[in-house]
Amino acid sequence: MLEPILGNSTIEKILFTLESYGQAYPLELSKLFNIPVNGIQQQMDRLENGGVIVSSMVGRTRLYQFNPRYPFLRELRALVQRAMEFLSEKEIRKYYRRRTRPRKKGKPL
Repeated sequence: MLEPILGNSTIEKILFTLESYGQAYPLELSKLFNIPVNGIQQQMDRLENGGVIVSSMVGRTRLYQFNPRYPFLRELRALVQRAMEFLSEKEIRKYYRRRTRPRKKGKPL
């Protein structure tokens, strides 16, 4: 949906995930979307270099979130939210809604 504006679908998925969950890390996105980790990391680095997102280390994991000081953050998030309205319910349920209760140990996804 936003791919023509943003340049590729990976950035779109990153922004949708950050809008939905607030923060994310590359390996999580790689597993979720079945995209190589390197591709996710490259796009996150690109967004971070542009000031759109920021990262912080939590243990050995680098977590990314929207940069609260980004001058167009409100407009960007409004655009992302509007674009998410056009996603199918199936896609939203599969990718952009976190499970609210714990899963039984060993149970397949």
